[in-house]
Amino acid sequence: MKINREATMAGEYDVIVAGGGVAGVAAAVSAQRMGKRTLLIEKTIGLGGLATNGLINLFVPMCNGRGVQIIKGMAEELLRLSVKYSYDTIPEAWKNGEPDEGEKARYVTRFSAPIFTLALTEFVKSEGVDLLFDTIITAPVMEGNICKGLVVENKTGCEFYGAKMVIDTTGDADVLYRAGVPTIQGQNYHTYLPKSVTLETCKKAAEAEDMSKLYGNIYAGGKATLYGGKQPEGKPTRGGTTVKDVTEYVIENHIECLEDIKKDDRWKRTIVTLPNMPQFRTTRHIDGDYTLRVEDAYCHFEDSIAAICDFDRRDYLYEVPYRTLVKTGFPNLITAGRCAAGEGYAWDVLRVIPPAILTGQAAGVACSMAIDDNADICRVDIGRLQKILEEQNVMIHFADKLIPEREMEDVSAGADGHI
Repeated sequence: MKINREATMAGEYDVIVAGGGVAGVAAAVSAQRMGKRTLLIEKTIGLGGLATNGLINLFVPMCNGRGVQIIKGMAEELLRLSVKYSYDTIPEAWKNGEPDEGEKARYVTRFSAPIFTLALTEFVKSEGVDLLFDTIITAPVMEGNICKGLVVENKTGCEFYGAKMVIDTTGDADVLYRAGVPTIQGQNYHTYLPKSVTLETCKKAAEAEDMSKLYGNIYAGGKATLYGGKQPEGKPTRGGTTVKDVTEYVIENHIECLEDIKKDDRWKRTIVTLPNMPQFRTTRHIDGDYTLRVEDAYCHFEDSIAAICDFDRRDYLYEVPYRTLVKTGFPNLITAGRCAAGEGYAWDVLRVIPPAILTGQAAGVACSMAIDDNADICRVDIGRLQKILEEQNVMIHFADKLIPEREMEDVSAGADGHI
């Protein structure tokens, strides 16, 4: 069956950002700050993506575990925004900036997901970005491999928004996939973590006068860890990019979560909020011009757009090649966040909140440059892009002195674009 719809022409923009997670927010604000008229489209009614709607309210470590901050730029700006009006769990050593080198406490914090959502709305609007909530992107309009804009559905009806550049920060590479850009499918373990409170956590929060102690993940559906621990025997992983996958995931986890909560006294506990989106981490990403790999730790890249750190392990450092965000042959499409190209554990390192923000920041600047230069997004002047990002307080290359001595002999040079 073929159904033709008529879309109303609703607007023209320099840059459209598809998806209002933290990467999308960074991309939109970054492009707007570069003087480009920018539209941010979000399918829910709150910004922040997994960080807020998905209740993954944790800025993972932004330092090397030895007192040196690696991830800066807009990631630092948004971390500080996330706790500006709510509690934080920033270690004392990091409260007022970078501590002395050698500090073992890592630069990390929890935050109030709902309050961060509100702060992000204010942030985006104060920067002059146009914003559409409750709007589903149904299709990119393509002329060959050039995206002319996006067709959307919302309360107004079927609309079309034209764009010179499109940034896919949907988290699932939905725009790229539908535009014909090669993508790679990931898989996800059985995880579902609402936010709950009990009389005991209320008591702890009251005694400490600290709201960060109020919430927990005491009741849950799927309890699998990030790396597959506690995955139920025989339960397959989920790709997360079909309605069947999403629906079955939600139904199973709602029922399992309810069974979990039935075990305790109904007067002594409650669930405060459920995730408003599937808590999938690795669904689909671009098959980019380069794919970040685990073995790229400690390697320098000529086209690096940010240095990042491993959130689980001290000392491990990576640089993110610009090529992980683009695919040659698609001159005005770019991605950021968890849609960037990474494989295995390197995808995990790349997709979490702070690196996602930095890739969004880089994508917004790159789109602005491409428009100004009338250039292919895959062919922007990398040196100038790096210079602009450095001026925005992004670390482009980590210092070799930060590489542990045990690793120095294993760091190779010259292959696959490494410096």
